[in-house]
Amino acid sequence: MGMRVRWLAAVAAVGLAVSAVVTAAGTASAESNGGVRVMPLGDSITEGTQIPGGYRIGLWQRLVNGRYTVDFVGSQFNGPTSLGDRDHQGHPGWRIDQIDANIVNWLNTQRPQTVLLHIGTNDILQNYNVSSAPNRLSTLIDRITNTVPNAEVFVAQIITLSNTNQAAAVRTFNAAIPGIVQSKVNAGKRVHLVNMHAALTTGDLIDGVHPTANGYDKMAAVWYNALQSVPGSIGTPGNGGTPTPTPTPGPTNGAIVGNQSGRCVDVPGYSTANSTQLQLWDCHGGTNQQWSYTSGRALTVYGNKCLDAEGYGTSPGTRVTIYDCHGATNQQWNVNANGTITGVQSGLCLDANGGGTANGTRLVLWTCNGQANQQWSRR
Repeated sequence: MGMRVRWLAAVAAVGLAVSAVVTAAGTASAESNGGVRVMPLGDSITEGTQIPGGYRIGLWQRLVNGRYTVDFVGSQFNGPTSLGDRDHQGHPGWRIDQIDANIVNWLNTQRPQTVLLHIGTNDILQNYNVSSAPNRLSTLIDRITNTVPNAEVFVAQIITLSNTNQAAAVRTFNAAIPGIVQSKVNAGKRVHLVNMHAALTTGDLIDGVHPTANGYDKMAAVWYNALQSVPGSIGTPGNGGTPTPTPTPGPTNGAIVGNQSGRCVDVPGYSTANSTQLQLWDCHGGTNQQWSYTSGRALTVYGNKCLDAEGYGTSPGTRVTIYDCHGATNQQWNVNANGTITGVQSGLCLDANGGGTANGTRLVLWTCNGQANQQWSRR
């Protein structure tokens, strides 16, 4: 779920249930506020064992105070009422391999624009092939960047543990992470190193594993500073990163017709599959050519699929597809008086690729240039 942000051993496996929680953990029933979609990802340190909500409480408060519009996303849900958005992807007791086995489905469902990854503690606590944990982490990061290539991925060096031998294992694991992250950066991936380990000491742990409230708040400060250092990862203060010009009034239902081609924006073969790229096709009045423009600036087809800039892309050539409606800015569009349809997130124009006019011409985002292949009419 998301509220609009303005002004607004100790344990063998991390995350055994505690007896008193402010809000019971459960499966999220997410609603988007149109803000930047941020996925807190990891184990019980993300979930907030001992202090439900964990670092997400302090991070949310900092985002509110900074006037950022952010939507925490994930299939899990917990935290106090002071945490305005309690969605997350933290799984108590889980190791890197368990996160990796599920991550593609979570990312395809939640479509985060930013990922906060703190994982590896349970690999050490469970003594699970610890020497190869960095390799598993590298594989997980690749899985994330391949699934959501335009997302900003923040990878934390994990916090310490009170047990001396386990703390040493943490240090060894953490020492490998800068090289892993740099290798991704060298490959052109949007991956960022976060030194979370330096922020906490064993004195910040309530049970030798999980932080105290103050320890979690120290984590929140580190995440917030890291996010602020990467432009676009949480938008810009006051508007979530994107201005929202007033759309031009006009028909709210019907076909979208290319002025140059005379052909309609069409979902190939009446497909309902997510990530189906749109095309031009002879207008025939079918349901795969009928688009509704909503008050939330979405263009919907079939009643539940939205015109979508694939993978939150903001560069020319980004494919324009259909996807389950989730309200994020890559599914918001301005229908303009000059006949263009522009992405709220990208500012780019809906474009018949290469100036094509034939059946099957694919639709993409492109820099607005005033050409007829970027002009559209509603019928």
